Amino acid sequence: MPTSHAGQSPTFNKMSAHYVELAPAATTALGGGAVLYRATETTAGGTNAIDFDKSSFAGNNEIFFSTPLKNITPGDYEWLRISLAYQNYDVKYYIDTVISGITIQQEFPGTVASFIGFNTYIKNYTIKNQNVAVNANKKQGYWGFETTVNFGGVNYPYSATGQVPDGATTVVNPLFATSPIPSGSCVVTAAFTPGKLKITGNETGDIVVEVSLSVNNSFEWIEVVNDGKWAPSKGESVVDMGIRGMIPKIQ
Repeated sequence: MPTSHAGQSPTFNKMSAHYVELAPAATTALGGGAVLYRATETTAGGTNAIDFDKSSFAGNNEIFFSTPLKNITPGDYEWLRISLAYQNYDVKYYIDTVISGITIQQEFPGTVASFIGFNTYIKNYTIKNQNVAVNANKKQGYWGFETTVNFGGVNYPYSATGQVPDGATTVVNPLFATSPIPSGSCVVTAAFTPGKLKITGNETGDIVVEVSLSVNNSFEWIEVVNDGKWAPSKGESVVDMGIRGMIPKIQ
């Protein structure tokens, strides 16, 4: 992370993916493996985009996708590719100000809804409690933020939206030299552990793959006050919401 940046590890509520593929080798081009899942897309917003209204979601330890093994071409698959599309998580932010003569220097909780797919058509979405109407396509890096600040015994709800710079979202692809992905997509790639996923076509039981996603300082901003705390009121702009790594483990 650059010296002028800071980050925090958010607490995730839900996620969604746009694409799931099994790749047999490091040289397998994107789309050249076994494509298991592709979310519904639409051109309602102009260019082709993920249809957010028809997306599937999952929280921690929940099943996101399953398919009969008979639908997968038999073979050995070394790599998993998942194109992440949406994240909803809780973060902390810092307020350092004076209101009506009262000094406030405190961290508060907030919720972020971030869209990291290549392009998403959004009619509306709910961050936590507040609904945001969009009715348009939003490219990778669009986000909404919601919080409630209690001051003097009164709750003050607040929400905002923003867009991170083009190309700033981290997308982990250890195969970039042999199997690049399109700019602006969020196809995260990782090798299966403890070894290749083997599909024979003669399975008599389920195969479960647990996908662990690293959120280590994945919510990243540019520091104005060098204290490691996100202070949006000080102009600390969010620049990255990308996953830091992935481990697909065969159970």
